[in-house]
Amino acid sequence: MDQPDIKDIANKSGFSKKENSFLLKNIRPMGSTIADVLVRDGIIQQIAVGINDPGKGMATFEGNGAILLPGFVNAHAHLDDNLLGVPWPRNEVPASGIEDMIAYSREVWMGLGLSSRVQSVRQVRASIAAGITHIRSHVHIQPDYGFEHVEGVLQTREAYKDLIDIQLVAFPQLGVVSDPDTLKMLEEALNRGIECVGGIDPSSRNRDPVGHLNAIFGLADRFGKEIDIHLHEPGDLGAFAVELIAERTRALGMQGRVTISHVFCLGMVEDPYLDKLIDLLRENRITIQSAGAGGTPLPPIKKLVESGVTVCIGTDGVRDIWSGFNSVDMLDRIRMLAYRLRYKRDDEIEMLLELATNTGARVLGDQNYGFEPGRKADFVVMPGTNLKELVIDQPKRTYAFKRGVLVAANGECLIPV
Repeated sequence: MDQPDIKDIANKSGFSKKENSFLLKNIRPMGSTIADVLVRDGIIQQIAVGINDPGKGMATFEGNGAILLPGFVNAHAHLDDNLLGVPWPRNEVPASGIEDMIAYSREVWMGLGLSSRVQSVRQVRASIAAGITHIRSHVHIQPDYGFEHVEGVLQTREAYKDLIDIQLVAFPQLGVVSDPDTLKMLEEALNRGIECVGGIDPSSRNRDPVGHLNAIFGLADRFGKEIDIHLHEPGDLGAFAVELIAERTRALGMQGRVTISHVFCLGMVEDPYLDKLIDLLRENRITIQSAGAGGTPLPPIKKLVESGVTVCIGTDGVRDIWSGFNSVDMLDRIRMLAYRLRYKRDDEIEMLLELATNTGARVLGDQNYGFEPGRKADFVVMPGTNLKELVIDQPKRTYAFKRGVLVAANGECLIPV
């Protein structure tokens, strides 16, 4: 069958599940040798050389030797807090520490009068165009916002549930211990369907590490949820928080259900202490997330991975009030991490790609992801000769598929607004 007309596909309403069967010819999974991929009803049926006769009426896409990757996984986003599609406001974010930065961002956001529903849709559509098939997003839980952020992102997730997988974290950016109303809002957010309990800087933000961790671990235990904690605290202070988190993880039997995000302290402590922390992380199956934030030490990702610690990566906030530098593109994030960590070898770049795909999917609990027959057809096609070239050049995505549905082509989201 001839190459399908992309515009014709895009103009079809609803993206029916009947359109999730096709043959993808002449592509190179993970940059390896040429093969074809047969997809039926959104499921990978066969990966082999020279697959013919896909079936009456089934579309055939020509890959022309392009590279096929699993759909990207953004394991740390803020869908409710971006400025995509909005004129740039003047940025006067203070350089006096995270407390002042948080206060400034809240003031600007509320002054702009933006809708979390609109902004989250914009980021989801941009993510789809970039070949992202899974997102974990932190959503603001704080009294002065009410539930507008929660409701907006939940509405977006429902509207796009067949086109991208979104897992949500209830994120108390202002802390928990100092404000009982925030704790009540966290409970309500979990009742409304948010999957993970968030936290932030137990000592410096909350001034009560024991109280903060008791609160969020208590919620997670009671509601059967996972935990994802923002940890910006430096050096020994942050390392102390890692120890406390590991203690509670072990005490409550929550191994494999806790993520610590950013964790700059792992790039600051001396090697003997780092080795102790790595042992705690591995023994308690605690995941480390890094977004490569500029100007701060980063966790030693390669050492963590080689030591058996699970590591995932994400964009953090994109085009946000704090800086505006981050983009939705996971290849851009990988490039930034590689640059900052001085990873130049092809195997180091390939490791980061693994974290942004297969490892990230496991962290988000998707057991039906990957390049094997019987798995979901969540993948992206890009022109290039090898994986490092993709990271450096960041080409437009030729095709992006979600459960076998063509959701993006030539770097554009095909889903009707």
